[in-house]
Amino acid sequence: MHGVADGTHPRVGNQEKVGSMAKPPGKEVLLEFQRVGTYMKATAMDPETLTEVSVVGPAVNSQEQLRRTVLAKLEYVLAKNAGKPVRK
Repeated sequence: MHGVADGTHPRVGNQEKVGSMAKPPGKEVLLEFQRVGTYMKATAMDPETLTEVSVVGPAVNSQEQLRRTVLAKLEYVLAKNAGKPVRK
């Protein structure tokens, strides 16, 4: 993954520390957005467990939509790995 972006607006190919609205309190999540042709790949990583997930969507979609989707997927995978009931 590439360098960390301190702002709240991610840049393509850079990571972002996610604000408190999108994650549980006290939990850090790294996000990365990469444009691959006509698609955008969003990757989220929990540095505590080293769990990483990705989603891909059309580049014309908003990064916010991909952000919400990849964070929901990370939450799902973390809960599944912890043996907790998964919210759907």
